[in-house]
Amino acid sequence: MSSVSDTVNQQHISRCEQLIRPYIRRTPVITIDGADVGLKSGNLCLKLELFQHSGCFKVRGAFTNLLTRKVPAAGVVAASGGNHGAAVAYAAMMLKVPAKIFVPSISSPAKVQRIRDYGADLVIEGDRYADALAASEAWVQKTGAMPVHAFDQDETMLGQGTIGIELDEQAPEIDTLLVSVGGGGLIAGIAAWYASRIKVVGVEPFAAPTLTKALEAGHPVDAEAGGLAADSLAPRRVGDRVFPIAKSHVHRVVRVADDAILAAQKRLWQVLRVVAEPGGAAALSALLCGAYQPMSGERVAVIICGGNTTAVDFDR
Repeated sequence: MSSVSDTVNQQHISRCEQLIRPYIRRTPVITIDGADVGLKSGNLCLKLELFQHSGCFKVRGAFTNLLTRKVPAAGVVAASGGNHGAAVAYAAMMLKVPAKIFVPSISSPAKVQRIRDYGADLVIEGDRYADALAASEAWVQKTGAMPVHAFDQDETMLGQGTIGIELDEQAPEIDTLLVSVGGGGLIAGIAAWYASRIKVVGVEPFAAPTLTKALEAGHPVDAEAGGLAADSLAPRRVGDRVFPIAKSHVHRVVRVADDAILAAQKRLWQVLRVVAEPGGAAALSALLCGAYQPMSGERVAVIICGGNTTAVDFDR
């Protein structure tokens, strides 16, 4: 594909949505009273993307890759903290192509089990996403398998951007959307869809400030890669193809502590009986801890983007 501006835009996201629609769920939106989660006033719109196939938004990008690119006999390969691997494994299972998935040792047992359940060949490699990525790249060189990048690929961003289409139809009145950031494929796809018509705000952990560091430097740079949400929000650096979209269309980025993320997980369970993984609850945590403070009358939505976690007794 050519430049990002030529490909990751509303027109191409719309075409992508039509292509993958038979394979993905139109995930629900629920509007709650902000007071239910401790906010002072107003309603809050939650896009429950954790109810997507494979338990995470990433299946959108996975199907886009497999349906728009020629898959070789060697099949597909992906490196992942867990969610992307599960998504590629699911899409490969549905489309009956071989899949090999590399994950680091920090991947949660829930995500590892999902990948295995979908029939992919799973390899645990290294301690961080970067280790798994290097192993996947070596596999491509050895076998000719088709790599499916977790975030820094046009097809991946286009697929994630289809969330924007759904949310635009389900909640056309929103002013602001909070989105968790790891490598940036999700926020880039959604921001490309809205193209600054609303405020798209990134939320990332203090322990993994990939987009914050990139914006400060003016280009993607290595950042810390740890914390509670490390298996989904700590890829070391934001994507090269992600960055120009984020720079153009992401209003700002706020950062949250691990304690705030855990508190958001607990609140989702207590109020809605929704179990979100740390990365899935990070965007909501920015509201609950005050990292993002809406203005009076501001209509805010949040992407709850993943639910691949082991059962936790949040009532304790």
